[in-house]
Amino acid sequence: MPITRQCELLEVCRSNLYYQPKPAPAADLVLMRRLDELHLKHPFLGARRLVQMLLREGSKVGRRHVGTLMHRMGIEPIYRKKRTSIPAPGHKIYPYLLANVAIERPNQAWASDITYLPMAEGFAYLVAILDLYSRKVLSFRVSNSMSADFCVEALEEALARYGTPEIFNTDQGSQFTDDDFTTPLLAKGVRVSMDGKGRWVDNVFVERLWRSVKYEDIYLHAYESVRAVRAALTTYFSFYNVDRPHQSLDYRTPDEMYFATDVIKKAA
Repeated sequence: MPITRQCELLEVCRSNLYYQPKPAPAADLVLMRRLDELHLKHPFLGARRLVQMLLREGSKVGRRHVGTLMHRMGIEPIYRKKRTSIPAPGHKIYPYLLANVAIERPNQAWASDITYLPMAEGFAYLVAILDLYSRKVLSFRVSNSMSADFCVEALEEALARYGTPEIFNTDQGSQFTDDDFTTPLLAKGVRVSMDGKGRWVDNVFVERLWRSVKYEDIYLHAYESVRAVRAALTTYFSFYNVDRPHQSLDYRTPDEMYFATDVIKKAA
């Protein structure tokens, strides 16, 4: 069958079929890695101030280029503004449900977010699902694109392995407002919650997770592929859940909090 006919049947533009994406230049990858580090340390800084910091470090870069790279990485400064992450047109936005709610037990509230991961050549994206009470990472996925598919896969695994939360909180990104993501939650009676106007602190626990992941693993290695990143994070999250004491949990581990082990009972 001619390619023209195949594209017609699939409703795909031929130019998209022939297009071969170009890898990011090496200089941009170095710059993106540094932007990621600066964003973790100073999440309130926008492109203008980040440019000034990069110039002080000797990088010759302009504000527009930094803004373009930040958009590609999926990061933006956090501050009070009229809109947070912008959903896709037509996607439903759900109200924020965690205001003044005390998180007192496992599976009361889960949260999810996406972050940028630098590699030796190229970059990837990580999505994780976190139990807010115990800080336990319930599931994760790594992808080379910010589509909804890998977010849905992480959600399905978490639901299958750990049951159903009462509330599930995300930002208003298009991956999380997509029907493919919200439908499984609604079908199980989960109350969907999304960060609202000026509520940049809502996913603070996930942001802390990103900092731990990057400084304790990702930044220490130059992983060559998405497959290598996935294998490394499987090992890291096992350590994070089972063996890594958390100061905010009174030096207990997420698994001890989530499963209420004998260690917890004795401590109580």
